[in-house]
This record gives sequence, structure tokens and C-alpha cells, in this order.
Amino acid sequence: MKIQMTLALLLIMTTQWLNAQIRADWEGGVPEGCTTITVGKSASFDGSVMTSHTDDSHRTRSWMNIVPPRKHGRKDKTTMYSREKDDTRKMPAYKHTPVGDIPQVRNTYGFINSAYPCMNTKQLAIGESTFGGRESLVSDKGLIDCQRLIQLMLERCTTAKEAIVLADELTKKYGYRDWGECLTIADKKEVWHLEMVGPGKDKVGAIWVAQRVPDNHVSVNANAARILEVDTTDKANFLYSDNLFEMAKDSAWWNAEEEPFRFAYAYAPEGRESMAARRREWRTLSMMAPSLGLDPEATDYPFSVKPDSKVTLHKMIEVFKDYYEHTPYDMVGHLKKITEEGDTIPHPYANPFMPYDKYDLHNIEGGWGKLGERTIARWYTMYGTITQSRDWLPDEIGGLVWMAQDNIATSVYIPIYCSVTDLPASYKAAGRNGFNRNSAWWAFNRMSTLAGLRWNDARHDVDKVLLPLQEEIFAKQRETELAAMSMGRKQTIAHLTRYTMNWGNRVTNTAWQIGDDLWTKYDEKF
Repeated sequence: MKIQMTLALLLIMTTQWLNAQIRADWEGGVPEGCTTITVGKSASFDGSVMTSHTDDSHRTRSWMNIVPPRKHGRKDKTTMYSREKDDTRKMPAYKHTPVGDIPQVRNTYGFINSAYPCMNTKQLAIGESTFGGRESLVSDKGLIDCQRLIQLMLERCTTAKEAIVLADELTKKYGYRDWGECLTIADKKEVWHLEMVGPGKDKVGAIWVAQRVPDNHVSVNANAARILEVDTTDKANFLYSDNLFEMAKDSAWWNAEEEPFRFAYAYAPEGRESMAARRREWRTLSMMAPSLGLDPEATDYPFSVKPDSKVTLHKMIEVFKDYYEHTPYDMVGHLKKITEEGDTIPHPYANPFMPYDKYDLHNIEGGWGKLGERTIARWYTMYGTITQSRDWLPDEIGGLVWMAQDNIATSVYIPIYCSVTDLPASYKAAGRNGFNRNSAWWAFNRMSTLAGLRWNDARHDVDKVLLPLQEEIFAKQRETELAAMSMGRKQTIAHLTRYTMNWGNRVTNTAWQIGDDLWTKYDEKF
């Protein structure tokens, strides 16, 4: 009896541990941590296929590195991990505990190893956004979590469809152990959204559906499942797991006789109620296609829309920098100041990135209640990516990740080509162990925090430096790639690695300098 009670207690503790591991960043019990936007090749300005990601997290690691292509032995294994919150350090962080091994393949592709790996050497790119789903679907019997699944896809696949098929095969055999996730998977031809949940308590497997973004459309995921009806006859645009419909019917989450099957409502209905998600969906799609006049209070939006004009890198950055300024959902728009001349202007201290504890001071509420509005740009972003997969270029040059550190509203994107062999030391430096002058993330985090303290003045100081710098980066891309095209493969990779290293070092030094200048200029005025 005592042994049985002990086992029961351990089971309860394990379940709570699993729940805590993923919910550590969730506000109000629902996920709200990441935004990913996708662009089909005919919708982009240059024919590239795009995905993207902001890792909006209070805990995720700041360091990133390059994992090279590797050869493995016949009996080699790769370790799977459980991610749990770690509050033993100076700052909130995650720890990763081994939960088992799966067989490794003989050859793996190299990849850019950000906290959520983002692109491999074959131009396959992946973005991510957690949507949670029903708690009863989460199973700790599986081995593969979201981050490991992304890594396995990038190590083993060259196309989005290959990655989706691999996810199905691996989760059937080894099990999915995470909450509901949307992975936005782009290759040189197309981009898909894969939405996956667990198989149910104590089961091994996964339930998933994938929908292709039309070539001339854009789409978004903002922490809510978005795939609704599934056309089972259209294999070119929909893929799904064998158990997709059966589980929904058996659990009474879908009445097949009365309503069409809708994935989001069957497996993650709370996401369609979340204004933290829906407001970002509305804003993203409205900025891409304002002519649609989408309702900001709608419950559902089209899975994808045709943009009013070709989507440029500038447009993607504009969306990721957005915090609803000049809309009815601007949380700090009511904070004004009257000048000596009698003009009414935004108050210098009206900070859209203030911590939640300050909201009461300024009577801030919104669609997210006491938490105001969940804007696209956030002060707790660790990094952001915009990827380009370009089929008319060799993989070494065609695969490109635009990488920004910290809050996108006060950041700059540098180019990291998928073939580079190294990153600047500051990008590889750990940041969750405390303030670190050697960390690129800390350079931007410090600058952004200072700018927020006197936002409507300091933002202009930041933009005065970073906006021209971003334009300079874009302007030099063409000549850099033309030079790379004239070189042999090894020389191309070395050339692009130097190029990435130079920009990473330059923007990091610039961020430190801007931070110093803000300290000086606004001394006694913060």
C-alpha cells in the first residue's frame, strides 16, 4: 500500500512538473509567447519563401551557434530532453533533462542553432508559436518535445513536406510530449503550417494537421490554433494524422452529424477566445491587406490572405515592430503632455513596453484585461528571425536568416546565411546567468530597457542610428551575394561567414554605444 501511494505521488509530481515546464511563461493560463508570419513565393518581393519567429520568452537562452553537417555511426543515438523551468540562477531560465534516446541517422545537415533552430544548410526554415490546446491531450510518455522536433526536421529534411512526414513517423514511434504547437515550415518552393497536439494522457503518438499557404498569400500564427476545416480530398494543400477525426469524435469534441470538423475548435478552442492571439492575427493580416477591412473583434480570420502589395523585408520588419500605435488599441495613447506652447503631445514616459506592475499606475486595460493588449513587439523578446529560402540561388547563398536581438521595436536585423560556419562571440555568449558585457542580447536588452523609460524621446535617438544602419545592411546585400557567386564553394562560405561576423560585431557595438548615450542624455530624466 505504501509503495502504491508513493508511486501515485510520483505520478502527480511528474504531471505537475510537465505542466510547469511549458506553462512557465504563460500569462493568464494561456500561451502568448511567440508570433510567426509566413509568405508564399508569389507574395514576396523577390520570389523567396519566408517564415519568421519572435521568441517572446522570459526564460529562453540567449546564446546561439552553428551546428555543422555531421556523419554518425550506425549505432549512434540522439538524446531527447524535457524542458523545465529553472529558478536557481540569477535570472529565470530553463533546464533540459534527458528523457531518452532515439536512433541517429548516418548523415545530418548543419543548422543555425538558435533556441528554436531556424534554418538548415538546405534552406529549410522553421518558425514556431505555442497554442497550448486541451490539457488532457498532453502525455509524458513521449520523448520528443517541440524544440527537439524542429532540430530533427532540420537535421534530416530538405523540404517542408519531408519534415511533416518525418514528424508523423517519429511521433508515432517515440511520442510527442509537448503542448500544442504550430510550426511554420518553409522550403525553396512552399510554406506550410503544421499544428500538433499530444495524443492524450499516457499515450504515445500525436494528433496533427498541416495546411499549405497559397503561393500568393501570407499567413500568421500568434499562439492560437488557426486551421479550421480540412479538405481531405486536397492532398496538395492538407495533410493530417490518421487519428485526427477519430479522437475528436470519441472525445465528443466534434459532432460529425451536426457540424463540419474544425481543428482549432476540436483540439484548442481556448485559443479562439484569446484576445492576446486574435488581436495579433487581426493586426498582422490588416497590415498586409488593409483593403480587406478585417474586424478587430472577430473570433476567426482567414487562414491566409493575399497581401495588397508584394511583401518586402521592410514590411515584415514593420509588422514585427508594431505595438498598435495610432489604433484604438494603443495602450499608452491616452498618456499626453501639454507643452509650454499649449500643444498636446504623447507623454515622454508613455512606454508601450512597461512591465505589467506599472499598468495600474496609468489605468491601462485592453482586450487582455488588466494586461492591456498583447502587442506584436514585446520587451521580453529574446530574438527574432525572418527567413528567406531562394530557389534560384545555390543553397550556400540562397538560405538567409535575418536575425534581430531582443525587442524588435528597438533592434536591427543582420544577415546570417545558412552556410556560415561561425557566429560572433557575442551571439554565442550566455545571457541568462546575469548581466554580461560580452553578450549581444544584453547589449540590445539594456539599450531597449533604457529607451522604454523615456520612450517618446529616446525612441527617436534609437531610430536615428538603427534605421540608417538597417538600410546600409540591405544596401550591401546585393554586392556581397554577387561576389559570393563568383567564388568557389569553400571561398563562398568563408566570405559569407566573415560578412555575418562583421555585421554581428558592428550592431552589437552600436547597441552598447546607444545605451551609453541614452544614459548620458537622459541622466536625471528617466
